[in-house]
Amino acid sequence: MNSTRHADAAATILRLALGVLYLAHSLQKIFVFTLPGTAAFFVSVGVPGWLAYVTAFVELAGGIALLLGFQVRWVALVLLPFMLGAMSVHLHNGWSFAAPHGGWEYPAFWAVALVVQGLLGGGLYAVGAARVQRRAASV
Repeated sequence: MNSTRHADAAATILRLALGVLYLAHSLQKIFVFTLPGTAAFFVSVGVPGWLAYVTAFVELAGGIALLLGFQVRWVALVLLPFMLGAMSVHLHNGWSFAAPHGGWEYPAFWAVALVVQGLLGGGLYAVGAARVQRRAASV
C-alpha cells in the first residue's frame, strides 16, 4: 500500500464512522426523543424548535450520504454548521461531555472530524469515485 492508498483508506474509515454516528444520532432524535421532544429541547436551550426538524433531516441525509460516499466534501461542509451549533449549546457546560448537560469537547471533535473528512474526500468505495479516477487517468 502506498501513502495515497493509506490516505484513501483513512478517509473511508472516517467517512463510515461519521456516517454511522450521524445516522444513529438522527434516528435517536426521531425515534427515541421524538421530533416534538427534540424541538422542545431546542427551545429549552434557546434555539428555534423548527430547527430540530431541519437538524434531524440534515443529519439523516448526511449520514446516508456519508455511508454511500456521495458528495462527501459537500456533505461534510453542510453538516459542519450544525455541529458547531451543537457545540455552542454546550459551551457553558464546560469541557467534559460527562458534565451535567454535556460539555463541548464531543461536538468539537465531530466538527474537527468533519473538517478532516472534507479535506480528505470520500476515500475508497465512494459513490462516483470510479468516475473521478477514470477522468483523472484520462487527463
